[in-house]
Amino acid sequence: MSYAKFNLSGRVAVVIGGTSGIGRAIAHGLAEAGADVVCSSRRAEQVETTAREIEEIGRKTLRITSDVSDKNSLQNLLDECVKEFGKVDIMVNSAGRTKRAPTLDFAENDWNDIIETNLTGTLRACQVFGKHFLENKYGRIINIASLSTFVSLFEVAAYSASKAAVASLTKSLAIEWAKHGVNVNAIAPGVFKTDLNRELLESTERGKEFQTRTPMGRFGQVEELAGAAIFLASDAASFVTGEVLVVDGGCLASGVHQEACRN
Repeated sequence: MSYAKFNLSGRVAVVIGGTSGIGRAIAHGLAEAGADVVCSSRRAEQVETTAREIEEIGRKTLRITSDVSDKNSLQNLLDECVKEFGKVDIMVNSAGRTKRAPTLDFAENDWNDIIETNLTGTLRACQVFGKHFLENKYGRIINIASLSTFVSLFEVAAYSASKAAVASLTKSLAIEWAKHGVNVNAIAPGVFKTDLNRELLESTERGKEFQTRTPMGRFGQVEELAGAAIFLASDAASFVTGEVLVVDGGCLASGVHQEACRN
């Protein structure tokens, strides 16, 4: 196999939730691999900032806001991309939200909001862009799962349920669309520092436990997710579909706490 298959030149990627954190890092990686990349989210100022970053890499982009709770906005995002580039080849679902609280007292509105964004929003984007991919008989969809797709995390039941469901949705779409040239996979990040969780990871006992449970002994940097995304978006992954690729520094492989093994 030629390593040229990892090259994304000539491809057009859309990263939903691509203006911060994990989505932004993946968008940068896809652009550096050669793709033109459109990063979209609800906030126009973040869309503008990220668009300038993509242009500084030397790739083409657009400035379009969208909201995964609004299917019409996702359709407009697709339509504008097709109008400008003639097609979309790759779509990454990175919009998400969470809230920590005891499950017994978890408000139903908060539960619904998290499921709406993380699961139903992912479905909407897959429906809108999936139709385009099926018509073109080519497409790469990358959803964002989580460690909580596989194991329980304390007092985040709604988030965990939504991310377990994202993995199931990914596999369902993969088998439905496999014969039509559309590959559907997911990335499950381990514990990565972002602006939203930096304080928790660096200054709480919960953060210390996450680090202890990671055999590499550190948190991930969001840029370390780019390689997985480039692989799944490329023709190097032409026979890969329905997979959840874990990028976690060995966390899921770990059993007994690392510190306990030293005592």
